[in-house]
Amino acid sequence: MTDLSGQVAVITGGNSGIGKETAAALAGMGAHVIIAARNPAKAAAAVQELQQRAPDATVEHLPLDLASFASVRAFADTFDARFECLDVLVNNAGGTLHKRTVTEDGHETQFQVNHLSHFLLTALLRERLEAAPAARVINVSSTGHTFARHGLDFDDLDCERHKYRGFLVYCQTKLANVLFTRELARRLDETNVTANAVHPGYVRSKFAREGDMGAVVGTVMILGRPFAISSAAGARTSVYLASSPDVDGITGQYFYKCRVAKPSDAALDDAAAARLWEVSAELTGVS
Repeated sequence: MTDLSGQVAVITGGNSGIGKETAAALAGMGAHVIIAARNPAKAAAAVQELQQRAPDATVEHLPLDLASFASVRAFADTFDARFECLDVLVNNAGGTLHKRTVTEDGHETQFQVNHLSHFLLTALLRERLEAAPAARVINVSSTGHTFARHGLDFDDLDCERHKYRGFLVYCQTKLANVLFTRELARRLDETNVTANAVHPGYVRSKFAREGDMGAVVGTVMILGRPFAISSAAGARTSVYLASSPDVDGITGQYFYKCRVAKPSDAALDDAAAARLWEVSAELTGVS
């Protein structure tokens, strides 16, 4: 286990699933872990559990609702006021929906929660990341990005013009995660910050099992549950990227099972990655 004493780690969605297991592992290595989550009761329960599992760990919760740009900015302001640097940022949280909904900012919810708000959060914390000796950004994507075979529909990122198919929208947002990672790595190439994406594997969780992806996908997920891995196993690659000296300086890659893997052809489209960055900056108000 790598000694992360003195390091600060932020994990979005760190109150459940692979996010909580990532938080537990990093806290166990000595990092000061901040669980960024919107539900205070679930976050408090997660903090209590992690402190019981590792009594010497430093774990706390700061509120973050990815469906609100105002909440993202408030989180960043609070973090800036308290911490001089950020060593690890794990953009882990994500949502799945069967029916189209819109956030308070006017964007399709999956697009904002899974991509736009993480783009904004990373941008707002960039100065703190660059202030760390060797910071790491980990974006949790999914093999689902391969189902977005035709790339992103830049003319309809908020899914207003066509019939809403929740699972395909989810896959597009996971493609956005990989494209964002690659462009972020390119733009941070001359800094001490690395950025990598990860596919955690098919994890045994509540994903798509509560009607959020419709009956068909939900049934498939339930039938496949015996073949799924635990949340702790699903967190291993995120933990590896956040802590291992083996990946010092490695950036812009897509990892699976703690190894570099090849993403889809659409995810390797440099022009799409650059275009997504510019569109995301405009939609979030990032200069």
